[in-house]
Amino acid sequence: MPKARMPKRRVAMLTAAGLLIGTCAAVAVAGPSDHDGGAAAGTAQAAAPAADGTAVAASPTGEAAPSPSASASGSASASASASATPSGSPTGARPPSAAPSGASQVPAAPAARTDTSPVFTGLAFDTCTAPALSVMTAWHGTSPYGAAAVYIGGRNRGCAQPQLTAGWVKAVTAGGWRLIPLYVGAQAPCQSGAGPYRIDAANPGPQGTADGQDAVAKAGALGMRAGGAIYLDVEAYNASDAACGQAVVGYVQGFTRALRQAGYTAGFYGYASSSAAGIAKAVEQRTPDLPDAVWYAKYDGVADTTSSFPFGAGLWSGHRRGHQYVVNQKETYGGSALTVDRDAWDGPVAVIG
Repeated sequence: MPKARMPKRRVAMLTAAGLLIGTCAAVAVAGPSDHDGGAAAGTAQAAAPAADGTAVAASPTGEAAPSPSASASGSASASASASATPSGSPTGARPPSAAPSGASQVPAAPAARTDTSPVFTGLAFDTCTAPALSVMTAWHGTSPYGAAAVYIGGRNRGCAQPQLTAGWVKAVTAGGWRLIPLYVGAQAPCQSGAGPYRIDAANPGPQGTADGQDAVAKAGALGMRAGGAIYLDVEAYNASDAACGQAVVGYVQGFTRALRQAGYTAGFYGYASSSAAGIAKAVEQRTPDLPDAVWYAKYDGVADTTSSFPFGAGLWSGHRRGHQYVVNQKETYGGSALTVDRDAWDGPVAVIG
């Protein structure tokens, strides 16, 4: 997510692994990030402008990702499981998501709890700093978006949040928005750069539990109560480092346990090529205490959560997915402009009240 509206969602080169990745979060790990609020590790590369003046996001593989149809004024369209209607309403029922054609059916790990969080299906956006209430009001009903992600806390959160109060949360919810809480906790111990807060590889579980408890406290202070979702943001790292990946899994397990114990749905934000891939592999191996929902960064310009899904079709099916598919888009609705990342959403959101 954007970082103090610094150039958002840059693509970072992990030189040690020769892996080109993007950093999509509010993580203050090693400078400004292309993920609205995060910092990128290593050398950053800005999104290239398209012929029509909009930004074309670079994919984690380093190739320019096609942008979804969008006019200079910022209109966008969605396809497949993500509906373009911003009025997508939450529901308790979760029929299985459509599986990508030809994808293998991989059984998910046994669920530790029944996920009953409300679901939003449609287009969402994320940006580093929560917009002013006047902007949210102007965008609702004029933009294609019906949900917005907000950074509720975490020691690696990269942007100040002067707007983000319990009053703001209540007001935007009353105005028709659904909210997606994001918490930027410790990052992978092998992540390049000079991040201030990393996972302790010798003791990742208790550290994750402590951060999960902090996320619950931060959400509660904003009026986001139990029954809703909180997403843990883990930025990209060297996926070939097995010990590093193991530490991340241990941290995520501790975080997940803390959220579930408090009655929240545990969500996870990560990159399709690294952080999310590591969690998906652990789920396939039936590792316990892993997230109930996944929000994956894959900059392919495809506004859905099914045909673009990079993991086994049986993983996180049944309305438990979000897809960050384009970044750094300046859009104007109702006379108010924002630079946002676009997300196709079919998954749990916050419960307010």
